[in-house]
Amino acid sequence: MDSTRDEKFMDIALDEARLAEAAGEVPVGAVIVDDAGSIFAQGFNQPISLHDPTAHAEICAMRTAARVLGNYRLTGLTLYCTMEPCVMCAGAMVHARIQRLVFGAADPRAGAAGSIYDVVRDTRLNHQVEIAAGVRERECREIVQEFFEKRRSEEPSPEGTG
Repeated sequence: MDSTRDEKFMDIALDEARLAEAAGEVPVGAVIVDDAGSIFAQGFNQPISLHDPTAHAEICAMRTAARVLGNYRLTGLTLYCTMEPCVMCAGAMVHARIQRLVFGAADPRAGAAGSIYDVVRDTRLNHQVEIAAGVRERECREIVQEFFEKRRSEEPSPEGTG
């Protein structure tokens, strides 16, 4: 795939991540497109605001794309996400038959597209997802790091520890 195209759609996913951040959610965004470059869905993390532990950016985007297409199978589509997907999201991508995953920053603590697990490329499953990693990696990593640094600095210190 064209790296300029991947960067363009990752920029849109980063815009979604900023929406998550503005809502007080972990800033992760996703966008789903077809080969022609048509956007089928966008999404951002919303588990806190929706009171839904499954409302990760990727899941929100896949739910919207499935409704738009009238089909739970999202064959031939590319999912762009600012962070490497977790096990839940990676499993959903396999079930949905996402063709390609493009992500920005690896997640060494929970990543399931190569960091800890490699669910999306596991040949024991009935579908494998193509991966392109590291697109706009610095921006994708920094938005999450800055979010958590800010959150830590706002936390009150435990009593007696100044």
